[in-house]
Amino acid sequence: MRKCRIAWSPGEARIAVCDGDDLIDFALWRPGMPDGYGDTHLVRVQKAAPALGGAFVRLADNSTGFLTGTHQEGALVAARVTRSAQNGKGLRLKPLPDAAPEGDAPRLIAYGPTPLEDIARRYPDLALCCDDPALAALIPAVLRPRIARVPQAFDAVLDASCAALATPQALLPNGMRATITPTPALTAIDLDDPAPDQRRQMDGFTANRNAFPALAREIRLRNLSGAILIDPAGVPLRKRPALGSFLAAAFADDPMQPKMLGATGLGLLEIVRVRGRAPLHETLFSPGGRGLSALRHILRDRSDKRAGGSPVLRASLAVVRALESDPEALAQFALCWGATLTLTMMPDYPDAYWSFTP
Repeated sequence: MRKCRIAWSPGEARIAVCDGDDLIDFALWRPGMPDGYGDTHLVRVQKAAPALGGAFVRLADNSTGFLTGTHQEGALVAARVTRSAQNGKGLRLKPLPDAAPEGDAPRLIAYGPTPLEDIARRYPDLALCCDDPALAALIPAVLRPRIARVPQAFDAVLDASCAALATPQALLPNGMRATITPTPALTAIDLDDPAPDQRRQMDGFTANRNAFPALAREIRLRNLSGAILIDPAGVPLRKRPALGSFLAAAFADDPMQPKMLGATGLGLLEIVRVRGRAPLHETLFSPGGRGLSALRHILRDRSDKRAGGSPVLRASLAVVRALESDPEALAQFALCWGATLTLTMMPDYPDAYWSFTP
């Protein structure tokens, strides 16, 4: 039976759609750290870049983005964000041809749907099972009739399944294993077959084919996008192009509609998946993501006798600044802990490290 479970911690909702113990969809929603995806803006064209097929623009908060199409420098254009900032690049926007610009300066016209709204639209018949009243107050009014309060949204199995998405490896059927390596240009996925001799009556071609549905689900859960190259395990080069149709079929239900482009000369299966929101690894390992993860782990590991006091979180410059930009998350932590959290910048701390004193 399918369920949508939402585990809330200060500043972050982990949204998991599961079918029994199988995780089939996942998203992170951070109300205080929105990614801008789907937002509508009035932007100012700063510099035309015809060679790139668009122009660089300025938004109301003085951030920059890239607008597709041909535009005159200095013009105001109504546009929608089609790709959130990711991979070291800013927002990407598409002009709204039927929208007449209103105003004389850049401004935010309307917010786009949140990740929770995306999931709710994708699964319209599922109740939204959440475990904290603080989250219920943030959910849009149109979705509140679907809220179902539960004592604990994530059990140990679901929590472990979601945590595994932060690792570079994924276990697939028939003993297959995928190692996922994102790079600035593409995502490389190496399929490995540690024990091919232990399978009876199944050759390498069949083992890869049977692993594709689970691999497609991992790509969707991690929101990997752009160019994706897959190296099958134990399949001769001449047979690898024949795997393409099975891989394409595995992506049939993916809302981002990945396209199978064929096999390269080296036998790598080439896929392109539309970029929208940032991939999960960028979201998790951003300064904001590390900071919110620290708050969640501190509250999870506390004992009752540690509540109150003068809690201090020491973290890198980037992590502290990210948390300071989300005062609501800090207020929620203070409410749960029973005391205001003091943030201390540690210039010698890497972003991945933090320390806490209760």
